[in-house]
Amino acid sequence: MKTLLEKLDQQDRRILTHMQKNGRMTTTELAEHVHVSTSAAQKRLRKLEREGYITDYRAHIAPKSVDQAYLVYIQIKLADTQRSTLDKFNEAVRAIPQILACDMLTAGFDYLLKVRCRDMHAFTELHGDVLSSLPGVQQTLSFPVMKEVKDTTALIIE
Repeated sequence: MKTLLEKLDQQDRRILTHMQKNGRMTTTELAEHVHVSTSAAQKRLRKLEREGYITDYRAHIAPKSVDQAYLVYIQIKLADTQRSTLDKFNEAVRAIPQILACDMLTAGFDYLLKVRCRDMHAFTELHGDVLSSLPGVQQTLSFPVMKEVKDTTALIIE
């Protein structure tokens, strides 16, 4: 059975690569980059959206420009990993806008959160008032980021 990536031809892969670099690219510009007609580029783009390869278009906003330059990663250990605890935790996390990402882990701690806020004071309040009170939380371990070296969402499409 072919993987989703194996189902794509070279033109579709090029479209995905270019759209990752510039999601605002016009269909005409995209067609020029991938060497197809504008209508073919439009059809392929819509097909990639329909089939779930392209899930969203969004702007990348400079965190400092909106007073959210403070980045922290937080490991979370739950008291237990019963389905009901996980479900309650997941639901609560989705409702907190400062949490940019939440990933379930396989060893040691149960989750890794990526959190942005204004500064250390704002994070301290968020941690004390919200994060440590999330359903099932037994322990947290925070890692403030000193310097962001690389931040991308671009995937390798080969």
